[in-house]
Amino acid sequence: MLAVAMVVVLGAIMSILDVTVVNVAISHLATEFKAPLSTIQWVATGYTLALATVIPLTGWASARFGTKRLYMISILLFVAGSALAGLAWSAESLIVFRVLQGLGGGMIMPAGMTILTQAAGPKRVGQVMSIVGVPMLLGPICGPILGGYLVDDVSWRWIFFINLPIGIVALVLSARILKRDKPQPGERLDLLGLVLLSPGLAALIYGLAKGAQRSDFSSAEVLITTIAGAVLVVLFAVRALTADNPLIDLRLLKRRSVAAASGTMVLFMCAFMGAMLLLPLYYQVVRQENALHAGLLLAPQGLGAMFTMPIGGKLTDRVGPGRVVLMGLVVVVGSVAAFTALLGADTSYWSLGVVLFVMGLGMGLTMMPTMAAAIQTLVHDEVPRASTMLNIIQQVSASVGTALMSVLLATNLSNKLGGPSGGGLSAAANVPPQVMQKIAGPMAAAFQNTYWWAVGLLALAFIPALFVPRHRPDTTTAAEAPISMH
Repeated sequence: MLAVAMVVVLGAIMSILDVTVVNVAISHLATEFKAPLSTIQWVATGYTLALATVIPLTGWASARFGTKRLYMISILLFVAGSALAGLAWSAESLIVFRVLQGLGGGMIMPAGMTILTQAAGPKRVGQVMSIVGVPMLLGPICGPILGGYLVDDVSWRWIFFINLPIGIVALVLSARILKRDKPQPGERLDLLGLVLLSPGLAALIYGLAKGAQRSDFSSAEVLITTIAGAVLVVLFAVRALTADNPLIDLRLLKRRSVAAASGTMVLFMCAFMGAMLLLPLYYQVVRQENALHAGLLLAPQGLGAMFTMPIGGKLTDRVGPGRVVLMGLVVVVGSVAAFTALLGADTSYWSLGVVLFVMGLGMGLTMMPTMAAAIQTLVHDEVPRASTMLNIIQQVSASVGTALMSVLLATNLSNKLGGPSGGGLSAAANVPPQVMQKIAGPMAAAFQNTYWWAVGLLALAFIPALFVPRHRPDTTTAAEAPISMH
């Protein structure tokens, strides 16, 4: 199982690191290609939209082609897109190749989770989820550090070329280690579901990203795309609950464990991804640190998560996920609440590092045990659909969280500094050093106020978390367990 886990983690590291590494290089790429920021931003946005478009296909494709084959095809597409992106000659060509990367990257995580979960069986799902969670938590921390180094000291092309050796090793190991699974091509592709969900997710995430970028959701473009995306997703949900073979089986949510874990994940991911956006901005805007130093200052969180993730996985398998998730939530809420008091204009980096380390401890006990709770009671054939659904929930929740916190931060900054809400963050990021000394205090207060929203969302996550099963599943009867709310 550890060999299978190593293969899956290699794929996950590529797809997750790539997002944060590229984000650091956006301004450099704008200069390199002499392109406006509104154009070059599509290097990141195009990748995200490709992810959202292809993730819904993963469950069906796993059954149609076999999970091992799908996983290897996904890595091959991602590596090909990486190689072409590194050779890009213009902003437009880079955007096209990033979309190709996203088409492969979107299926790597759900396919990998399916392979690992099926290999482990229900008794070891907690440990398996803790293994997959390491790159998910370290990506946002290591990405800025690696990206800053490659862009400043090597070449921007290596933020893409670095995926080649990792991808080739992952392909070779996948061919040798992963067991061949038999395709089950009996189910027809739910074309209507695909037409509703993929464009719906893409439009919803695009609208949220655009609104967050402008700190304004009132423009016609943002409103139309966000509402249209939400309507398509709702129509898909109605379709999925009535179709015989839906693209994603939402009827899994009738199970208490799946519904409780999904609800917890939505609120937790909104709050966590929003909070993850705030601290790097605080370091860069208020404390005037560069991207590399900001990434290094976030490292204690990853260290804390690495410490508790294996413990959280073992506890989940021994005592059930419910107790572990509640314990982790308490720690995360306490540490996020500490930022509402600590974030000043000259707060000690040591103090912030300690709080980040404690937050990481809580993260290791929360995120992956929640995912394990959703999967533990499912039978073999249900796991690909559940993995796909959970990855979509994560993607949409992260987009909602970052969009929400971006707007709240911009509004708080404009309230503290004066001026239009849409220009709060950009205006604050471009002030002269002598002016910064005078406004650093009010700016830090704006960050403190925004963290209260993250605390509120995390507190709400306790409600569904109370319904996460607090005992180990009965693995002898899991396969025959009826779909029930009790």
